[in-house]
Amino acid sequence: MDCIFCKIIEGSIPSKKVLENDHVVAFHDITPQAPVHILIIPKKHIATMNDLQAEDASLMGEIHLAAQQIAREMGIADSGYRLINNCGKDSGQVVFHLHYHLLGGEPLGALIGPKA
Repeated sequence: MDCIFCKIIEGSIPSKKVLENDHVVAFHDITPQAPVHILIIPKKHIATMNDLQAEDASLMGEIHLAAQQIAREMGIADSGYRLINNCGKDSGQVVFHLHYHLLGGEPLGALIGPKA
């Protein structure tokens, strides 16, 4: 499999991890869009949100609890943060391994800007 996130999980590509447990890994985005920009991914390869199965329900809970923990540890839980999942090409998904962007650390602008 030629998935960059799977390679980060296995350790063949370095990352600046902020959390890792049996099911989830979180690390700093290499092109941050906010002062805090963390990617949260399941260790299980799931291409998109559309590929989730019923047996992945507890994994999704773990991802959201990880986001909550990271926001607290990064000092943005009280001021606010955004948790984004892009699903599919038209949403802007570039890496086809389910992932969430945790963004914060400053007032965030509109979720979607004007169309070009």
